[in-house]
Amino acid sequence: MTDQTRPFREVSPAEALELASSGYRIIDVRESVEWNEGHIPTATLLPLADLPARIAELAPDRDAPLLLHCAHGARSLRAGAFLVRSGYSNVASLRGSLLDWRRLGGAWEVPEQLLTPAQRRRYSRQVLVPEIGQAGQRKLLDARVLLIGAGGLGSPVALYLAASGIGTIGLVDDDVVDESNLQRQVLHTVERIGMRKTESARLTLAALNPETHVIEHPVRLSAENVESLIGAYDVIVDGSDNFDTRYALNDAAVRLRKPVVHGSIYRWDGQVTTFVPFEGPCYRCMYPTQPPDELAPACAVAGVLGVLPGIAGLIQANEVFKLILGIGETLAGRLLMFDAMTTEFSEVRVSRDPACAACGEGTIR
Repeated sequence: MTDQTRPFREVSPAEALELASSGYRIIDVRESVEWNEGHIPTATLLPLADLPARIAELAPDRDAPLLLHCAHGARSLRAGAFLVRSGYSNVASLRGSLLDWRRLGGAWEVPEQLLTPAQRRRYSRQVLVPEIGQAGQRKLLDARVLLIGAGGLGSPVALYLAASGIGTIGLVDDDVVDESNLQRQVLHTVERIGMRKTESARLTLAALNPETHVIEHPVRLSAENVESLIGAYDVIVDGSDNFDTRYALNDAAVRLRKPVVHGSIYRWDGQVTTFVPFEGPCYRCMYPTQPPDELAPACAVAGVLGVLPGIAGLIQANEVFKLILGIGETLAGRLLMFDAMTTEFSEVRVSRDPACAACGEGTIR
């Protein structure tokens, strides 16, 4: 039945079934949370809020027959009005409840639930992101990430990885909490001065997300133990402050084909990049030989702005998410630099060195 006050059709569930069988494309304008509870198998999910930005891509032919539906008909009505204003000429909106569609024998499926009800509540805002969804959140929950350093860079990385649902976080650090750390190392508190940093970090992360499993490695990474430390993890985050650790980590990560998200900070300047073995450069491609330690003075010598590791660390965490989810463009082959004094970002392209001692052409196995 056509309502003359509206330039498109509202149809009953019985009429919708006929349209679906005659070639109408079904567009579900509900939210992804509703979709995950059950949907028409042949429908395309396009939440109402995303309709203006994505409809031209999903339905470029404005004369194609489209059948819109939501849960009860209100949102699909608004969606239909928008499409008609946008030039779509053959639009119908399902009037009434989806329960009526199902009672009349309309196709319906309930996807496998990859998350528990508690997980769907906790990560609901993240699951709503189209590129993540339940499947992506499941990847995060199953992921294992190792942080080299539970200090300035490790603190923001650990906090946001745990909050977002990374299932296992390993922490490598042989130091204890010192009062001078508290200006930037936000995992730790005054009450924990003198405590091992790995233990302090575990307590903080457990309070933030008890579901995240934290593994303490209260040791200093070296060439002798690096492979045993990184072997069981999917992604490594380098928040170290010395060349010995960086080179040992790089060489082992290349051998074991482990991606490394590298960060470094100095006074007002921060740098972040991602190393994906044999797909882009490694640390030795940038710095073939190890320079003297005085060229990388620790914060205790050179000083560092308190918020700088927060900025660099959050960029590192973002790189981890993209690596685990397999989406977006990482910083592989790009060195991102941040000047906190001028609030400017700049970028330098870094190419893989065919003669690199770690990942060069003669080293591929």
